[in-house]
Amino acid sequence: MKYLVMVQGSQADYEAMSGKPSADSPAWSEKELQAMFAYMGEINNDLAESGELIEAQGLTEPAQARFVSRDKDGRPVITDGPYGETKEVLAGYWLLECENLERVTEIALRVSACPGPEGLVEPPVVIRPVGDASGGEC
Repeated sequence: MKYLVMVQGSQADYEAMSGKPSADSPAWSEKELQAMFAYMGEINNDLAESGELIEAQGLTEPAQARFVSRDKDGRPVITDGPYGETKEVLAGYWLLECENLERVTEIALRVSACPGPEGLVEPPVVIRPVGDASGGEC
């Protein structure tokens, strides 16, 4: 079964990673960033070796996002970030092929244990089964 494992974050988290702390996000040192990248790289390597990894990506900060929609008359409405009202955004994801929900939950728990600076609040990790193209059961 395929699962999408998603790590949540915020603009403040991205700013903290570039050395600008806030009340909820302590600043990251270069050593802490390198430890985080190494940790995530190890997870990716292990998942690739086990054959469970389909794809994994970290995403850029919300300030680089763009919302695309239509107004009531069908005209395009394009809004560039940052979006102050957005508290949590998708920071990165893994698309995995796992035997069952218990296995993907083990992986999500490992992701949630990523190292970071003192005072860092663990980001939520969300698991979503991926439905098949016919819209049927996963």
